[in-house]
Amino acid sequence: DRISIIKRTSVGQPLIDFTMNDTLGNPITLSEYAAGKYVLVDFWAAWCAPCRRENPNVFANFNTYKDSGFTVFGVSFDQKKENWIEAINEDGLAWGQVSDLQGWANAAGKLYGIKSIPQNILLDPQGMIIGKNLRGEALGEKLEELLGK
Repeated sequence: DRISIIKRTSVGQPLIDFTMNDTLGNPITLSEYAAGKYVLVDFWAAWCAPCRRENPNVFANFNTYKDSGFTVFGVSFDQKKENWIEAINEDGLAWGQVSDLQGWANAAGKLYGIKSIPQNILLDPQGMIIGKNLRGEALGEKLEELLGK
């Protein structure tokens, strides 16, 4: 089963679609959110210190490339909605955020075989996986390669 998930989520594979609720309870479908854009699907949680340390980097890249066809789709492994919303506000995460509030049992996390966070996948405008676990300088370098300065 694990090998199957790894194969389905490898670079070159199409996104695995899912629908999950945003902070207001509205359902958001990844394929609709991602249509025609480069999208970083960012698996994180409010309680995850490494995730929170990476958020300023994601935020900076979002601001640099948001007008060039790049966005972020946050998938939270939180269980407490108030903590999730507070972290979004504290970190200034100005992009789509979803969660099923199931912690490690997060349905999208299971689809993508997420066993630790932070993790991310980068999708191209056609919904193909073109990068995985791009953090720190690696994210900015990949986005510059794809979208220019």
